[in-house]
Amino acid sequence: MRRLPPPSRSLLSPKVLGALYRKHLSDARQERLFLGNVGFIAAFATVRTITHAIRAGRGPFRNIDPGGHHIHHMTFGITGLLATGYAWNAQMGIGTNPARRWGSRASAVGYGMASALTLDEFALWLNLQDDYWTKQGRESIDAVVIFGSLLLLGLMNRDLVKEASEIASGRRDARELLRHHPKEPAASPV
Repeated sequence: MRRLPPPSRSLLSPKVLGALYRKHLSDARQERLFLGNVGFIAAFATVRTITHAIRAGRGPFRNIDPGGHHIHHMTFGITGLLATGYAWNAQMGIGTNPARRWGSRASAVGYGMASALTLDEFALWLNLQDDYWTKQGRESIDAVVIFGSLLLLGLMNRDLVKEASEIASGRRDARELLRHHPKEPAASPV
């Protein structure tokens, strides 16, 4: 198959990424799965970076120790999961109208972030002791990998992956995608 010239296959172009998003993640359920995954990965990477910086004594980060009592980031994760669960039970933040889905998007990202904060300290709630930096702390990484894999499986969108790889490899012209999935007009206030 002939390769297309680079301008037609720039997968990382914001226009191409936006068109792929609109085409393959327009369904509210798929979009929530995707955004939950993004929140999960981003929060896990961020919290691991911060905890390593705290341990090394680098940067502005410090443990939260009001009154000499250490508050683990799992506490914020549990609080986030409770808030997200309550919102979803009250049917808030689960909208399906594409023009007014900000609550759905925000709650999905929040769920992913809260899950990461909680699972990053899985060994603490499993063993009931602070073993973040011990051999048992590895159980937290295992829990994150297992849950993260389940999130990815729920997200699996073969058509999205196939189309993105075809554009990236030059086997498909992104201009066709852009013609059929232009930027949506701004939502009208209702």
